[in-house]
Amino acid sequence: MVESIIQNLINALQWGSFYALIALGYTMVYGVLTLINFAHGDVFMVGAYIAFFVATMLLTSLGLPGWVALALTIPLTMILTSMVGVSLERVAYRPLRRKGAHRLYVVITALMCGLILEHANLAVLGASRKAFPSLITEHVYTIGGVTFTNLKIAVIITAILSFFILQWIVSRTKVGMAMRAISYDKFAVPLMGIPIDSIIVITFILGSGFAGLAGVLFAMSYPILEPYMGALIGWKAFIAAVVGGIGDIRGAFLGGFLLGAVEILVVAVFPSTYRDLIAFTVLLVILSFKPTGLFGVAKTTKI
Repeated sequence: MVESIIQNLINALQWGSFYALIALGYTMVYGVLTLINFAHGDVFMVGAYIAFFVATMLLTSLGLPGWVALALTIPLTMILTSMVGVSLERVAYRPLRRKGAHRLYVVITALMCGLILEHANLAVLGASRKAFPSLITEHVYTIGGVTFTNLKIAVIITAILSFFILQWIVSRTKVGMAMRAISYDKFAVPLMGIPIDSIIVITFILGSGFAGLAGVLFAMSYPILEPYMGALIGWKAFIAAVVGGIGDIRGAFLGGFLLGAVEILVVAVFPSTYRDLIAFTVLLVILSFKPTGLFGVAKTTKI
């Protein structure tokens, strides 16, 4: 019984790590721009494909060892994926923001950007799935009846370290202070000499970079890639961010792990077909009692 609980806990931590890393991007963009970037799940998908091509090039063309290829694949993927996120901001979101477009049009534009990424992938690369190359040797360990792999532990540790790094950036650096200032009052910030566009670009770099990191880890854990892989996991990560309290980094991170835990526990007890039904029902109940999310705070408007 205890072994089963620990096993499910480890599985939940790994699955929740993917949600948490993607949810961090959602909550950062929303915290600064009050924008729900619905294309973020597809940015995660693009990150997984970028990792595939980078890793394949490093392994086959350059003949590098797997661990060296992995050490280069992670930063290169994060950089290239962040460029995709910045491109979306410059091409799609910034013109609308400068024209003072209603938030609804920005949300529709975000949905459109996600569809463009999906169908561009489908048109260019085709519908056939890609098999992600093996970069490291996966070792299986069994301790007291609990089985886990080095890759699973690495995914969990990487997600936790990413959270602390992002938390430090937001709370301890001048860039993070500017982000928090914009989220508090975006109209007064320009009067203080803070370049809003530059801070927004940095926000997209960080959020998309973590989505790229999630794409690498996901592709290594489940090495089958397809153009629509980011749609459902992106929506789930968004829901996790909302349940945790969108706009709050701690809430988004813990919300991802909460959703992962609920899904794994549902599969452990019920048939897998009940996973999404029960998981979303539990999250709906949480929101009915705490509409702002676990760590969210209701905003007040001063008159």
